[in-house]
Amino acid sequence: MLLTKASEYALLSLIMISQKETPQDADTLSTQLGISKSFLAKILQSLAKEGILKSFKGAHGGFLLACDPSEVSIKQIIACAEKKPTMVLECTTSQGYCPNNRADFCKIFPFLNKLQSRIDDFLDNMSLKDLIT
Repeated sequence: MLLTKASEYALLSLIMISQKETPQDADTLSTQLGISKSFLAKILQSLAKEGILKSFKGAHGGFLLACDPSEVSIKQIIACAEKKPTMVLECTTSQGYCPNNRADFCKIFPFLNKLQSRIDDFLDNMSLKDLIT
């Protein structure tokens, strides 16, 4: 599974937002994190669209967590930031089937499937709260 900068920035910005009581704007966050404002704004909008963040408009607008950090899994955050499910390789899915119809003769498919399952469990059971504390 390749985690891109989108996942990294989503996690870093959520940690920063979670430590504030007032809405945090993309401009301030991008400056503090040293990253592109436009790229971060897209990530924050995706997180808001999925209900992880609340978005506030106006002069004092920005983003706040929509729920308690313990209610948001790292898997949810990564899937939202990457805009696709977490996968070890393209041929692994959380459903445990080979999309290429090669599971019967692919010698590494069982290993990859088991690895995918463990990664899914790990990311599902780790919350944003675990990163903050």
